Amino acid sequence: MKSHRQRARAHPVRAGRPDTERAAKRLWAPRFWPAWLLVGLFRLLARLPFRWQAALGRGLGRLGYHLAAGRRAVARTNLGICLPELSDAEREALVREHFGWLGLAAVCQGLSWAARPERLRRIVRIRNRAFIDQCIADGRPVIVLVPHFVGLELGGTGFTAMVHPGMYMYQRIRSPVIDAQVKRGRTRFGGIPVERHDDLRGLIREMKRGTPFFYLPDQDPGRRRGLFAPFCGIPAATVPTLGRIARLADAAVIPTFARFLPDGAGLELIFDPPLAGFPSGDPAADTARMNQVIEARLRDMPAQYFWVHRRFKTRPDGEPPLYSDSRRRRRRGRRAQVPADPRPKGG
Repeated sequence: MKSHRQRARAHPVRAGRPDTERAAKRLWAPRFWPAWLLVGLFRLLARLPFRWQAALGRGLGRLGYHLAAGRRAVARTNLGICLPELSDAEREALVREHFGWLGLAAVCQGLSWAARPERLRRIVRIRNRAFIDQCIADGRPVIVLVPHFVGLELGGTGFTAMVHPGMYMYQRIRSPVIDAQVKRGRTRFGGIPVERHDDLRGLIREMKRGTPFFYLPDQDPGRRRGLFAPFCGIPAATVPTLGRIARLADAAVIPTFARFLPDGAGLELIFDPPLAGFPSGDPAADTARMNQVIEARLRDMPAQYFWVHRRFKTRPDGEPPLYSDSRRRRRRGRRAQVPADPRPKGG
């Protein structure tokens, strides 16, 4: 019988054009050298004991709190919306703590790219694994519902190394050097990348072969791709396809959460029970329920939810924006409004 990793290699889902030797050589052009220096730094940091990485990351996060004024403002706005029962001082303490966890997530990026399975097993602890193992043993397709908590990247690497290679939706990163490193890190244990424009039928076939699908649900997709569903009592543009994929694949949906442990003790990957009675057949109801699952968990570990994302950027018609524009966005807007010089050139 083929192992999970053999099946993942035997039944790949298309994930964009394959890298060519010429494209790989282009990444060594001088303009990419700063990105390669960053890659080297991440890989060096990955050699440190995890407790040292945690201390360094939390320190860098505290620095980021003071330097990243725009993201700090976004986090404050999000916490004011989602946790209004807290006092201003309590929310500000959460913002500071959140930046510390962001720093840790950045510092341990190299672990996702390079750490060996035995080291990942020392760092990543898995809770309630029986929920997903039982579905896989029963031949039931699985959707791993993974909200954006800051430990997501390292938790995903632990999943592919210790549970199943899995399959995930991939969005290209602007820097081709970093993009190549991230993709290599996510596929080095047999994980299958799927791009957003790929045929949904191929995704469903692969799920029915036994490959769990990572579904990341909670970033603003814009008005065209999303529908408005309540999130923390506010209409939030949300990708509504979870129920449809679950129905087409007859898949169990298992909410899964990554949580950094205090004092550099590692990271927990927590599986919740499969959602009962899901999907309902009503896309709006299914999307709202998905958001409720995320809300419940963010209240358990509020400092580690990805608060610096402009989750409520897309607003219903007639509703005012919730975020103030950063200086960079204002400068970009002014440049866009500058009219072109109507005079013909050269004359």
